[in-house]
Amino acid sequence: MSSIVLFGPPGAGKGTQATAIMEKTGLPQVSTGDMLRSALSKGTNLGLEAKGYMEAGDLVPDGLILSLIEERLKEEDAKNGVLFDGFPRTILQAESLAKITKVSMVISIEVPDDNIVERIVGRRMDSETGEIYHIKFKPAPSGISDRLIQRKDDTEETVRSRLNAYHSQTAPLADYYSNLGVLEKVNGNRNIIDVTNSILELLV
Repeated sequence: MSSIVLFGPPGAGKGTQATAIMEKTGLPQVSTGDMLRSALSKGTNLGLEAKGYMEAGDLVPDGLILSLIEERLKEEDAKNGVLFDGFPRTILQAESLAKITKVSMVISIEVPDDNIVERIVGRRMDSETGEIYHIKFKPAPSGISDRLIQRKDDTEETVRSRLNAYHSQTAPLADYYSNLGVLEKVNGNRNIIDVTNSILELLV
């Protein structure tokens, strides 16, 4: 069993590319958020333990997250590995993850900060349909401008703060995985289809 890790800054397009990777490899996508929600809804012991931290406004400890991952890896659809999206976020987490599954490839979607800011800050949501538009890349149809809203966490200040956290905590993983010889960098500052094609070429 070997797994793939997908990482990159917020707004790099990981969700879109994760779908393409899953279709190509058949590996299920695993995000810690989804695992936590599933464990909570099922009322498992790990879920109840996590609930205590979440209700207190605390981060769920790494040990608990890793236990959830270990349980997830035992499920039938994960017998050939999984696609990790958003985990690991630190070198310590990566070292712990290596003890429970082999990471055969790490795909890093690289996008400059200023482009990330432009992508996220320009997003607008139709308050009636939930459809996402962009003031530059995907303008909304005329006549609905009064329904468009900018989400609270899509401001430049918030995005810059998230990027700073990413660079300090997660970006060092690139060197860690590069030293292990499994890091593949992909230029994410292109048309989505071109990015997808570059990733799929890596998976041949």
